[in-house]
Amino acid sequence: MQLQVQPDPPSAADAAAKVIAALAHEAVAQRGRFLLAVSGGRTPWAMVRCLAALPLPWQQVHIFQVDERQAPRGHADRNLTHLRLSLVTEGPLPAQNLHAMPVDLPDLDQAAQQYTHTLHLWAGLPPVLDLIHLGLGADGHTASLFPGDPVLQIQSQDVAATAAYQGYRRLTLTFPILNRARSLLWLVTGPEKADVLARLLAGDTTLPASRLRRHSALILADQAAARRLPGGAGYENRSASLCRH
Repeated sequence: MQLQVQPDPPSAADAAAKVIAALAHEAVAQRGRFLLAVSGGRTPWAMVRCLAALPLPWQQVHIFQVDERQAPRGHADRNLTHLRLSLVTEGPLPAQNLHAMPVDLPDLDQAAQQYTHTLHLWAGLPPVLDLIHLGLGADGHTASLFPGDPVLQIQSQDVAATAAYQGYRRLTLTFPILNRARSLLWLVTGPEKADVLARLLAGDTTLPASRLRRHSALILADQAAARRLPGGAGYENRSASLCRH
């Protein structure tokens, strides 16, 4: 697992967009398309806006969701609302290349099966995504894999419905497909993430996020999130130009 520390959240978002863009060009050159799954959050939405301003082969880029709340269509709590606005409505991504989790279905287990089928169509059987972007919660969750939720025990499904958390049930990608991806990109910002990021990098096995593989994984953190990390070996510190879009 590699770590790069950026000065602040905008710098981390910009750096993440550039990492994604480089991998997109590589995937399209090698396999003809780029399959990216995106998580939600304030800094990730800045990352997505930066990404939309970059010259990618957008016709060959396909965006999937890491997780989604069962909130009303168009609601600000829906990750899809922000993805559609930044990448499709105001961005260059063809609408058909944004593959939304079907949380409008009343039966979330059926919705999980439907999204699994979508992943099979685009990413194979078993599905392998080129890159999965992840966040890190202060409680150690990633995607919508929260401490104590039964979905943590799933070993044979790639998409599952969670129990209610902060007022919503959700669909989430599970550990099997997350660990199958070609690359993982973590974006971790803010002082409230400092303790959990230090625990993750120290190998704290009580965290759900610690169950993700460490090879081909990059963490982009800002200085506030990295403030409890020891300096020195193993950590690459570099700044990035701010995205102004």
